[in-house]
Amino acid sequence: MQKTGTPSPHAAAMRDEKRRAAAEIGIDEDFVSELVERFYGRVQADPVLGPIFAGRIADWGPHLAQMKRFWRSVLFSSGEYLGRPMPLHLAIPGLDKPMFARWLDLFAATLAEIGGGDAAEHVHERARMIANSFLNGIAIHHHGQLGLRPGEGFA
Repeated sequence: MQKTGTPSPHAAAMRDEKRRAAAEIGIDEDFVSELVERFYGRVQADPVLGPIFAGRIADWGPHLAQMKRFWRSVLFSSGEYLGRPMPLHLAIPGLDKPMFARWLDLFAATLAEIGGGDAAEHVHERARMIANSFLNGIAIHHHGQLGLRPGEGFA
């Protein structure tokens, strides 16, 4: 039996494999850090998303650290992100598909600036999946139905 918080040998091996595969296409801790720093710089300056974030984040340092943990967990299965992002997003009035589209546009622009070919494509795909998931979760919570019809997600 494993200690609480200690991954099983199988889980540890899967995490190592995911980190190795990410590294092969150029995704490492430095990539994640640069992505988060540049992306949220864009977000802060954006006339649509900037005010939404400014109304909720007073100190960007802890938020950026949290987002780096989030993206390392997504990209490496590191297991270090323990947050619950859905309730935070549910609390934002009017969060809708055009706002998620804007978020993805800024994300894509950041990835294009960083470069990375396969890395950028891989990370952007994860971002699209997250946007689709949040959009559907918000719609289910507020309206009792999916926010996206089959095949309608961000591509």
